[in-house]
Amino acid sequence: MRRFLDRLYAASGAFAAVCLASIAVVMLAQAGMREFGLLLRGADDIVAWLCAAAAFLALGHTFRRGELVRVGLLLEHLPPRPRRALELAALALTVVFAGYMAYAILNFVYDSWRFNEVAQGLIRIPIWIPQLSAVIGVLILFVAVLDDFVCLLRGATPAYQAAEDERRASKDFSESL
Repeated sequence: MRRFLDRLYAASGAFAAVCLASIAVVMLAQAGMREFGLLLRGADDIVAWLCAAAAFLALGHTFRRGELVRVGLLLEHLPPRPRRALELAALALTVVFAGYMAYAILNFVYDSWRFNEVAQGLIRIPIWIPQLSAVIGVLILFVAVLDDFVCLLRGATPAYQAAEDERRASKDFSESL
């Protein structure tokens, strides 16, 4: 199971990176075509959908790497017992929040599908198709937070803490800039 989850988080981060690269390709194509008097219709729609996909698909991977904003500033100055208790409470709250967020986004996209909503830009496709990236990204975030919550409950080091410890051991303090 561990290998599957780690691959899921890595794949999600890789797809987010592909979305970012695709944004660059579409924007460069649009700029290049403009030089020849050509128009890439719907480029703005595509870039907007790719931006949203990149943001949501990166959430789980970013959380596991310790790159999301957390309550670390407070927790780092506490002794081990209160730190663990507060960290468990923070993760439990985050599990609830991410679960609710997944539920709400899933309902929103389901309604878009049920009512046959169509994108209002130049590209007329069912809007639930690009919205799926938000559902997938938030579900992966929920799984990642739940994964670290269970790890901490079992007494193991959460992935975000292990990643942070690894950065500090290699004298990489770039996250604190």
